[in-house]
Order: sequence, then C-alpha cells, then structure tokens
Amino acid sequence: MKQIVQNYGTGELSLEEVPVPQCRPGGVLVRTAYSLVSAGTERMKVEQARMNLLAKARARPDKVHQVVQSVKQVGVLETYNKVRERLNALTPLGYSMAGTVVEVGEGVDEFSVGDYVACGGEKRACHAEFVYVPRNLCVPVPPTVDLKDAAFTTVGAIALQGVRQAGVALGDSVLVIGLGLVGLIAVQILKAAGCRVVGVDLDPRKVEWARQSGADLAFHRDDPALEDGVRSLTAGAGADAAYIAASTHSEDPMMLAGRLLRDRGRVVIVGRVRVEADWQTYYYKELSVVMSRSYGPGRYDRTYEDKGVDYPIGHVRWTERRNMEEFVRLLETGQVCLTRHAPRIFKLAQAPEVYQQLQDDPGWQATGVLFEYPQDAPLERRVLLPRHVSVGEALPGKVGIGVIGAGHFATATLIPALKRGDGVRMRSVASAGGLTARSAATRHQFEICASSADEVTGDKQVQAVVIATRHDSHADLAARALRAGKHVFVEKPLALSREQLQDVMEAQADTGRILMPGFNRRFSPLAVAVRDFFSGRSGPIEVVCRVNAGEMQSDSWYADVELSGWRIISEGCHFVDLIQFICGSPPVRVYAEMIAGHVPGGQNDNCCATLKMEDGSVATLMYVANGDPYFEKERVEVFGQGRAAVIENWAMARLMARGRTRKVRPGGTGKGHQAQMQAFVTAVREGLPSPIPPEEASAATLATFAIVDALHSGEPQTVEPLHGPA
Repeated sequence: MKQIVQNYGTGELSLEEVPVPQCRPGGVLVRTAYSLVSAGTERMKVEQARMNLLAKARARPDKVHQVVQSVKQVGVLETYNKVRERLNALTPLGYSMAGTVVEVGEGVDEFSVGDYVACGGEKRACHAEFVYVPRNLCVPVPPTVDLKDAAFTTVGAIALQGVRQAGVALGDSVLVIGLGLVGLIAVQILKAAGCRVVGVDLDPRKVEWARQSGADLAFHRDDPALEDGVRSLTAGAGADAAYIAASTHSEDPMMLAGRLLRDRGRVVIVGRVRVEADWQTYYYKELSVVMSRSYGPGRYDRTYEDKGVDYPIGHVRWTERRNMEEFVRLLETGQVCLTRHAPRIFKLAQAPEVYQQLQDDPGWQATGVLFEYPQDAPLERRVLLPRHVSVGEALPGKVGIGVIGAGHFATATLIPALKRGDGVRMRSVASAGGLTARSAATRHQFEICASSADEVTGDKQVQAVVIATRHDSHADLAARALRAGKHVFVEKPLALSREQLQDVMEAQADTGRILMPGFNRRFSPLAVAVRDFFSGRSGPIEVVCRVNAGEMQSDSWYADVELSGWRIISEGCHFVDLIQFICGSPPVRVYAEMIAGHVPGGQNDNCCATLKMEDGSVATLMYVANGDPYFEKERVEVFGQGRAAVIENWAMARLMARGRTRKVRPGGTGKGHQAQMQAFVTAVREGLPSPIPPEEASAATLATFAIVDALHSGEPQTVEPLHGPA
C-alpha cells in the first residue's frame, strides 16, 4: 500500500510502498477513502522535522533531558546510536480519516466488513491506503453522511471537546480566537448549541470563512471595531467564554481574552499558545482558565485506546469515541456542514506539493485539505525492496536472517549488532504495523519487509529468526519459528509463564534447533573476565548485583504487566542469568521482598531477591526504580576464595587478589550485544549448539517466576523444573 511518511532527521517527505497492517484483536482494518490534512498540527510536525539538531533540541527540551540522562547511564556511543536511529526512522503523518471496514479483529462485534467508519488517532488513522484502528478510535458513519465530511471527524471531536470544556449553554456569548480548521468547526458547533459567536483572526480569509460558518460577528485582530462589537453583542457585559484555537508563541490571545470576557468568565485553551496573561485582569475578573486535551477523555490512556476498555457512561458522559459519534451526528443532521467551504481534494501522489503549500502559506485552505484514495489497492502484506534483493537460493556461507519486531531496541541495538558481524544476509523484517518494518528495511538493507510474522517464518531463505516483539508474544513466536524449522534468537524474556516456557522448550527439544534468549550480559568481556577470575575455585562464592533501573513512564507499554510481564521477569532475567553464568551453577531456591506501597496488582519495581545456587553459592539481586536516575545503572560485585571483583556499569571491571588490582576495559558499552549476536550467527552457520544451553535459559526464566511467587507469598520458593524437556 501507499503511505505518506517523513524522515524526522531530514524532514524529507515521501510516498512509500508499505505492507498493509495486520488486523489485530480489538480493532478493525479500514480501506481509506479520504484522510484529512490537519494544517496546523501537521505543518508544525513538518517544520520541526526540517529543523537542524540545535533547533530540534530547543523545540523539545524534554527530549534533550532524556538524552543527557541516557549519556550518564549508558555512555555517549550507545546514546548516539539510539538518537541516530530515532532521527532516521520513517514516521507517519495524519490522524483523521474515513473509509470502509475490510477486516474485523477478534472480540469486535459492533463493526462488520463493508461498514463505513470514521477513525482517529495519531500513528493510527494516518495518510495510508489501509489503516488498523482500535475499536474505541472508530465510529460508524451512516450512508447519508459523505465520507469526505466524515474524514473531518477527529478534528471535529477536538473542536467539540473544547466546547464542552468551555461549559457554555444556550444564549451564551463566545469569543473564538483563531479561525483555523478547529476554530471554524467550533463556530458551527457553538451555533448549533444556541450560542452567540464572535470570531477573531489575523487572516482576513479566515474571518470571512467564519462569517460563512454562521458567526454573529467576525473581525480581523487589528480591527478597531472588535471590542465595541463584543460589548454591543453582550449588552456591555463582555463574552461569557473565550475559545482559544490559535497556534502562536505570542501571549496576545490570552491578553485579548482577558479584556473581552465578562466578570468570572471562562477561557478554554484548545490551541498551542503561550499561557501568559495580565495578572490584574485575570485576578479582578476572577477568570477561569481550562485546557482542552485533544478529543476527550480516553486520549493518551492506553487501556482505553489500545485495549478498548470504555469508561462507564454514568461516570464519563463524553469520551473521545462518544465525541466522535456526536460529531458524525451533527454532520448527519446538517448542523455542521463542511462542504460549504469546498475543501480541496488531492491525490496521494501530490502530498509533497500540498505540504509545501502549507509551509509557504499557513492560512491556505484552512477549511480543509483531503487526500483521496483509490478503492482497488491490493491488500498486500509483503513488499520487496528491489534495490536490495538477491535472487536465487540462500547465499553460500551466509545465514539468512529474518527479524520479527522492528521497534527501537531492535533497530538501534540488535540489527546493527548483526550487521557488524560476519556471514549474515539481511533477508526479511516484519512488524504488525508495517511502517516500522519498511523503515527498518530501508535503513538496514533488508530484502523484504512485511506486516506478518508468517512471511518471515515461512521464508525458505531465512535460516535464523530474531524475535524482538513485545514480551507477551515472545514464547508463541519462538515456538512457531522453531516448528517452522528455524533457529531462533528471542529477546528477553523467553516467556511470561510456565505454560509459555513449557511450550517453547518442547518446541526446541522436538526440533533440535537453536533457541537462544537475549541474555547479553554473559557475553560481555567484563562478565567473562570475572567468571574466569573465579574459575577453578574449590568452594562457593557470593554475588551482589544491583540494578538502578529507573522509574517507568506510566504510558509505556513496558508498564503494562499483561504485555511486558513485569520488570522482575522481563529485565530481572538478564541478571539472574548473569549470576548463574558467573557462578557456573543454576539457581535452586529464592526468597524476595519488595518495599511497601500501593502498587497495581500488588507488584512494584523495587525489590531485593536472594538466590541460592546449586553449588552453594549465594547471590543478592537488588532491583530498584526509585533511585537517582543519574546514578550509575548497574554494578556487580563478586567475593570468594580470597578474591574480589567488581563490574562498574559495564565500563570497567576490577579484579582484586592478594592486594593487587587488575583493570579490564571492554571498549564500547561492554554489555555484550555484539558478541551475543555473533555467537548466535556462528552457531547457526557452523552447526554448533546454542551459545546459551537450553537448560540454562530455562533455569534463569523459572527463577524469575519463583521470585514473583516469593514476593506474593512472603515465603522462600524452590525453583521447580519444567515437566519433560527443559
């Protein structure tokens, strides 16, 4: 399918061939008829992308803070690679469209194939021939509503949410400052609600469009009649509310609202404006200021948007989906009419010139720009990149690599590590959304990109599969790939439950293929040096492993236990494996405690676990999220046989015996990713056993489950082996 994308690093816009997204449970796949260009939001994105690095940093100081923190924790090189990968990734544009349902995901019963729908959501309802949209971001469109109008639904819901936040009622007077697309739609909604409306803008074209939209009065910002007009309309009292839909760095909209509002009036901010005002005016009038967040309650809530969990109507009357439905109803009744301003319609191939026009003339066609799509585009989930294709069978001496999952870790860490090694052929890459796979394929010279994992596991020219998806799918995909005859590298964790682990280990035992989890720390030259330093010992040792993991952002999928498996499983497995690698012995018993505090599901990310190893060694794993994020992230200390060793944040190891210290430095980050991937490829190419024996992969994973059980029960837990193959 065709999709408009942008390179955030260069700002370059292009029309790319992208695999059609997978239709997943809880959503629908839609063939796009029309998508709306949101002039203000998308112009801002294009402008930011075209900035140089310094200007980008000034525009996004929050990202600069993240970069500084990353440098202090993981070093300059690793941070540089992460930032470069993000900048070079292809990103989608658009967030409002309408079309026809072509596939319905499991668990969705309110839509059927052939239904007309309007859809919203950044990175979801984008400018593409097909889009996958979760159910709560999709609403039905009756046959009496033109799909061209329905394509405005998301922006219409934004305008409607602003009206709700303004708290206006029949007969109220409202000052609309900023008459772009949101402001013009708000004028019509306010008139439908029985309000008197005064529109204000710097662009005379928009002022005229506001009059055509039904505004009682409309003025250029510099018109001296503006203030008298408001006083006349309101019998000298001033407007009841100011609806600010402008986008500006100036404080003028706030100042103007303060002057023209009545005593105890209300300011609602919908646009991106500088929130500064005259204190005296706002204080003596006791004005209220509220923000309107996008298109309603549910926005930015992953449980609502991604999982489709609705808010009860008795508690939240107007969610983002219900706002979208109401806007479609206003279109159906004719109370909002968008075609009166004749929005411009373009073919997708004209996208570069459309965006250039928006840059050259920001007020151009503020009443709407639509892309129109062909209705015969094929539903193709596999795209060949001709400039990279190697025809014929597998290349001699080369391992055909297929990657499932093209997120940031895969593209910034795993794939570059694979490419730097010898003997690989970057054959195929897949992601459910399609675009991240295309982006990875373009940057890393894959021959094929796809949206279906089956395109990777079913490819005869793929000998080894790398799985880097979200954690809940690791075990299933690994088992499927093994049973398809592939060798498998699966990023940690290997599984989220004993049942998942049992399945994947049985698949490995049945096929005899390599199954290697992404326990990279054991491949660090520092870890190897420490292990060797204690080799040949005659008794047990003690290990202390401290991980200053940092607080998880609440909106991250990593914070979702169903998807990630909780960090003690998803990240703790790294360090359990490191401990058994250094000790040369598996864990057999664990005990764990976590600090008190309210935590959903009774879990948090601050715990201390004690592990007893089979050889009598003892280890402490302290995993914390409440420390100073600028403090070093990881530290490992080992004691025994009159010796001591310490690994300091994977930058250096110190080995101490008889009063003498030897220092080991790894070069680079020292975390072992490069050596790990090269070991996997070498094992596949030369027919060697897995670099991580299956029993060790299983033991480390089982130990994390035992830690969770110990945290819940308050009792020590035996690390019970699997039944059958392990």
